[in-house]
Amino acid sequence: MDSKSVEDMIEGLSGFHFSGFHMDGSKLNNIEKPTTTLAIENVHKQPFIIGVAGGAASGKTTVCDMIIQQLHDQRVVLVNQDSFYHKLTEEELATVHEYNFDHPDSFDTEKLLDSMENLRHGQAVDIPNYDFKSYKNSVFPARRKLSQPQNFLQVNPADVIILEGILIFHDPRVRELMNMKIFVDTDADVRLARRIRRDTVEKGRDIGVVLDQYSKFVKSAFDDFILPTKKYADIIIPRGGDNHVAIDLIVQHIRTKLGQHDLCKIYPNLYVIQSTFQIRGMHTLIRDSQTTKHDFVFYADRLIRLVVEHGLGHLPFTEKQVITPTGSVYTGVDFCKRLCGVSVIRSGESMENALRACCKGIKIGKILIHREGEDNGQQLIYEKLPQDISERHVLLLDPILGTGNTAVKAISLLTRKGVPESNIIFLNLISAPQGVHVVCKSFPRVKIVTSEIDIGLNEGFRVIPGMGEFGDRYFGTDDDDLQVVPPSQ
Repeated sequence: MDSKSVEDMIEGLSGFHFSGFHMDGSKLNNIEKPTTTLAIENVHKQPFIIGVAGGAASGKTTVCDMIIQQLHDQRVVLVNQDSFYHKLTEEELATVHEYNFDHPDSFDTEKLLDSMENLRHGQAVDIPNYDFKSYKNSVFPARRKLSQPQNFLQVNPADVIILEGILIFHDPRVRELMNMKIFVDTDADVRLARRIRRDTVEKGRDIGVVLDQYSKFVKSAFDDFILPTKKYADIIIPRGGDNHVAIDLIVQHIRTKLGQHDLCKIYPNLYVIQSTFQIRGMHTLIRDSQTTKHDFVFYADRLIRLVVEHGLGHLPFTEKQVITPTGSVYTGVDFCKRLCGVSVIRSGESMENALRACCKGIKIGKILIHREGEDNGQQLIYEKLPQDISERHVLLLDPILGTGNTAVKAISLLTRKGVPESNIIFLNLISAPQGVHVVCKSFPRVKIVTSEIDIGLNEGFRVIPGMGEFGDRYFGTDDDDLQVVPPSQ
């Protein structure tokens, strides 16, 4: 894979982009021994909420259906904004063709927020069914009776909630509920053709009325209210449901974020850097077994720099005022001075240059831990650390967090040297959930900063899907030729 093809891949993959995902900042505290799958499943989890917006007939429902179909092993529910149209008065019904259904005021956003709040807290809700032919919306039943007509849909709590609607991004209170926001972008002529076919066939409306409403309300509402919300989207999908490559990659990304979402809520000391299309593209490249050493090192270095910068953001700062060249006072912060890095030989040494580039003159210590036998036991072979390390904040460097045993061995050594747990930040590129559990259980005050959380470990204790032996790929060596020899003093 040459450099030009690499750049083309990042710039043009599938015609859609990621611009960063908002992760819910809420944390679940005081959870004892959250190390087993059963323990995690017993913790009340707030759902992962995905918003899907776009113009009428842009293909939002198709995109939602495809996501739901591919997430068949998750509990997924769809909540449609159309269900929350205000109930029209008799006067409005008499002149219904003059009513603008694409205006933000046509929706009962308060009722939508109330329903979402109940779902987020694990309570089932009754969502009314909107009748597009009669323009009427059923009310929420006060008490359900078997003899009542089913004019509502019971929506149960789920792992994933998809909110779909033309103006689902308009109200900031609704946007704040979402962990991921998708905008379906389809040409206006395609949307009009679909709308004519849908409204005449499915809703029994006259084509003249459809065109009249489009010219009076739909087009202007899209320009005034819907299109401006595109800027809030994390992901923009051109061509809607026809873009199968985009849907597949989005679902893969959702699965990754679901794993990260759950772990970050359980462990408040775990930080996953905000995902973007660039980060996802770089991960694709360094995980590809066909990527050349040159490209692997280049994109691994870029990712390492991002992780290091994010990790530095968790260090303590002090307020500082300076005088700018204009003579004005600027109130900022002063960097933490008592800092050092510790790399786990040999893969961790790949992260040293990024740390030196960010922190001028930083001291860096080294630890060599050897894996022994099939039981993945660990033996400390060598350590060279600053003498005053107990007085410093430590950035522990190791690109892969697998079983967590190496990290525990390294952190144990640091704590024996007098470094407080809270002064240690463990930086890595990818983490396995098993390793996260082990480290967080053993050292709940150590911060972990990573760029992605993978599926898990295989029988050989290797991270999957992973990226292979990081040190061999980065330094261009063959693992079979390696011998563990302590560095010279």
